Amino acid sequence: MAPDAIARLGSRLPEGATIVSATNGKTTTASMIAAALRAAGRPPVHNRAGSNMTWGVATALLEQTGEEGLFEVDEAWLPRVADDLDPRIVVLGNLFRDQLDRYGELEHIADEWAAAVAKHAGATGFVLNADDPLIADLGRDAELARRPGVTYFGIEDPSQALPELQHAFDAKYCRRCGAPYEYERAFVGHLGHYRCPSCGADRPAPDVAATRIELEGMRGSRTQVRTPDGEVELRLRIPGLYNVYNALAALAAAQRLGLALPEAARAMEEMRAVFGRVETVRVAGKDLSMLLIKNPAGANEVIRTLLLEARASGEPTLDLWVGLNDRIADGRDISWVWDADFELLAGHVRQVTCAGTRAPEMAVRLKYAGIAPEAIEVAPGITQSIDRAVDRADGRLFALPTYTALLELRTLLSKRGLARDYWE
Repeated sequence: MAPDAIARLGSRLPEGATIVSATNGKTTTASMIAAALRAAGRPPVHNRAGSNMTWGVATALLEQTGEEGLFEVDEAWLPRVADDLDPRIVVLGNLFRDQLDRYGELEHIADEWAAAVAKHAGATGFVLNADDPLIADLGRDAELARRPGVTYFGIEDPSQALPELQHAFDAKYCRRCGAPYEYERAFVGHLGHYRCPSCGADRPAPDVAATRIELEGMRGSRTQVRTPDGEVELRLRIPGLYNVYNALAALAAAQRLGLALPEAARAMEEMRAVFGRVETVRVAGKDLSMLLIKNPAGANEVIRTLLLEARASGEPTLDLWVGLNDRIADGRDISWVWDADFELLAGHVRQVTCAGTRAPEMAVRLKYAGIAPEAIEVAPGITQSIDRAVDRADGRLFALPTYTALLELRTLLSKRGLARDYWE
């Protein structure tokens, strides 16, 4: 009825809009930026519920008032929303294989994003991940010179590099010439330090860089960050190297938005987990920690965090609940579970309950990953399976749901009064 609604509503924001997009981490990154803006007395118009397609952006614009907008946007919808909002800043975090039945291969999304960046370059500032070759290349022109108004972020601490490239390794070839990249090190999936030996396209030097990182399992991380405005130590309460990347993106965006570095860092440190992204609730006297998994790269980082918890003991200690759904919002193609490195969990799992619409397939995957069949239980129903898993857990239970399984689990906990209703 009003196809130009977003453009008309967005034009009422006198300070413009910031857009955040990525395959993994856009909800957390946007929430970090929102926390920094609120701390500075600049509460944004923000689709905080995570509805990141056009209807979610339009709803936020209709419901809220403010001087500036902050919107996380689905990868496929980024070009259209950028055209409607003509944003002040666009933050692009990463591109991983995700929902191939909906998006197609990475190169297709990268081409769409490249066209959008070229269209808005000059008027719009870009915050880009230097460690993702698909993203970093968007900030360069044909002669490999950095485009004006581009800020790069990345990790400089070699101690966090993976011992080898993961099986779920996506960006293998240079988009410019087709030659395979050479990697000096990789941190998360294909994110790392790389170079094309054919055309010379290499990792840009990051403006905002993590120079020292200490991962502390589920407790979070400590990171020393170098920025154009000086250095800051960032203490995150949410775990994982992937959340360090989210924080770097948020800090870079905060600086582009004119926020003071110490205040922005402090606001991000106080931020809690976002709706199932490493959220912990108490159930029947035990901690239930929810860690969303939805593609190989994200699942591998969750596995990496779990191993930090498990390796302190020589015995199998992890109690897991894995909810694998294949609904539209999850992606109907679940073959990605075979690209995630569940083999790393072998020898560390005490028991695991497989739930969801594709629970039997998840059980088969874990069996082939080397987890003892007697430790695997299949219980497709969300309610019965989570109660059973909590009852069997020796201590903390780690829940690894796909997106719609997370919604079902979170709704169940809310109805029982164990977790605050996110929509309040």
